[in-house]
Amino acid sequence: MLGLWGQRFPSVWVLLLLPFLPLLLPAAPASHSASYKPVIVVHGLFDSSYSFRHLLEYINETHPGTVVTVLDLFDGRESLRPLWEQVQGFREAVVPIMAKAPEGVHLICYSQGGLVCRALLSVMDEHNVDSFISLSSPQMGQYGDTDYLKWLFPTSMRSNLYRICYSPWGQEFSICNYWHDPHHDDLYLNASSFLALINGERDHPNATAWRKNFLRVGRLVLIGGPDDGVITPWQSSFFGFYDANETVLEMEEQLVYLRDSFGLKTLLARGAIVRCPMAGIAHTAWHSNRTLYETCIEPWLS
Repeated sequence: MLGLWGQRFPSVWVLLLLPFLPLLLPAAPASHSASYKPVIVVHGLFDSSYSFRHLLEYINETHPGTVVTVLDLFDGRESLRPLWEQVQGFREAVVPIMAKAPEGVHLICYSQGGLVCRALLSVMDEHNVDSFISLSSPQMGQYGDTDYLKWLFPTSMRSNLYRICYSPWGQEFSICNYWHDPHHDDLYLNASSFLALINGERDHPNATAWRKNFLRVGRLVLIGGPDDGVITPWQSSFFGFYDANETVLEMEEQLVYLRDSFGLKTLLARGAIVRCPMAGIAHTAWHSNRTLYETCIEPWLS
C-alpha cells in the first residue's frame, strides 16, 4: 500500500528531500581565482617583463587563477631614469590594479625595483599591499664595483664615484639615487634626492605621512644572499650596511632602525618582517630559482 502511494505521488518525496539535497550532492570545486590576491611584479635595472617568465610560471602552477601583472615600464636603459620619475610611472600603473582588489595585493619587487616599491608604499596614502616581497634589493644602498657601474661610469671606481653621484647631474641616474658611500656620509645625506628621503635620514615635510603610509603594509619579506655578486654589501637586502670602516652593521644596528625613522622597528615589533637569506644564488637568478620561490616567496602569496 505504501509502495503504491509512493508510486502515485513521487513529487511528495521530492519535496520532502529538497532541503537535504545540499547534503547529498558533492560540493562544487572551490574557485582559486577568488582565493588568491593579485600579484604585481616590478623589475630591476636593465630588466623587462620577459625576465620574469619563470616566476610567472611558478605562481600559475602553485596558485592557479592568480592574477599576475608584470609591469612593463622603464625597461632596459629606461631603467636608468631618475627613481622619482619611475615611482610616478609605476604609481599610475598600480592604482587601478589595487582599486579592483579590495582584499589587497602582493608586491614582488626585484633589485632596483625594490626601492621603487618601497617609495610607492611611502607616497601612496591608500595602498592595500599585503605582502611586500623585496627580492635582492639594495634597501640600504649600494657601494660596490659591478659590471653595471663599469659600463655606466667606465672611468670611475667606487672610491671616487661619489664625485659624480652626489652632484645634481649624477642624481639624474637611478643608480646614483641609491649610491651610498660610507666614507662620505655627509655628502650622501645632503645630495641624495631619493634614498636619504625614503629612509627618513633627512628631514622633509612629508616624513610623518610617508612613515604612516609605509606602515600600512601587512608584511615585509626580505630576500637576499652572500653569493649575489651585485648587491654590495649583500646585507643591504636586509637593511644592513657598512659603517665608515666597511664593517657591516645589521639592520638592528642601523640608525634608521634605532630611530624608527620610516617604520622598520615598528614592523619588526609587530612580527611583520620576514628575513629569508639563501646562499648559492647569483643576482640574475633570484626570480628563476624554483627552490627560492618555494621557500621564500610562495608562502606569502595568500
